[in-house]
Amino acid sequence: MTSAASPARQTFDDTDLRNRLTPEQYHVTQQAGTERAFTGEYWNCHDDGTYHCIVCDAPLFSSDTKFESGTGWPSFWEALDPDKVEIHTDRSFGMVREEAVCANCGAHLGHRFPDGPQPTGDRYCMNSASLRLERSAD
Repeated sequence: MTSAASPARQTFDDTDLRNRLTPEQYHVTQQAGTERAFTGEYWNCHDDGTYHCIVCDAPLFSSDTKFESGTGWPSFWEALDPDKVEIHTDRSFGMVREEAVCANCGAHLGHRFPDGPQPTGDRYCMNSASLRLERSAD
């Protein structure tokens, strides 16, 4: 499944991105990298809130749809809005997977797999390095 790219994608100067993102955040979001399992800030986070894109701050996922996948990465069964996360075919490393990117700025977030819980059956396997949790006030 491939969705069309956003017509007005937000762009950022590469020097600015390198200055404000950590090397790992830059590698993950701009070079489609992957953090090591069980090392990211949010893989075992159980705080309530909204997960935003680390590059453009677009809201992407809710803690209400986060679940324990056992993979070592934060996993969600649904995006906040299907138009906020684009899905592209990723044929890297001799595999065919569904890459998830921020629809607003194109930052690589992770991958979507069809082995998640109901009601969607999806597992958005995200990199903590691509997200920022805005914790709920309660």
